[in-house]
Amino acid sequence: MGGSGAPEYWDNETAHAIARETLDSAKLLAAVCIAPVTLANAGVLEGRKATLWPSEKERLRESYTGKNVEVDESLIIADGPNSAKKFAQAIVEVLSKK
Repeated sequence: MGGSGAPEYWDNETAHAIARETLDSAKLLAAVCIAPVTLANAGVLEGRKATLWPSEKERLRESYTGKNVEVDESLIIADGPNSAKKFAQAIVEVLSKK
């Protein structure tokens, strides 16, 4: 999840390892608001489309699309609370295919 506590995990190696292991095992990985910075720092966004709260868009570099929600295989990312419904719908859709 995002919010004011998210920066605590941006450079956390344990969080990075969990993100990598989750995607490597084809499990669903979802993040919202500024939490995708953790995923970017873990290296899991390389070559993928991603979004997040606009204040941190420079941290995603070439992955940032500016969309409300991005779904890239088993990775789902949303830009913030206004996209919560679309974010939840994307999660349900991906899980229903597994």
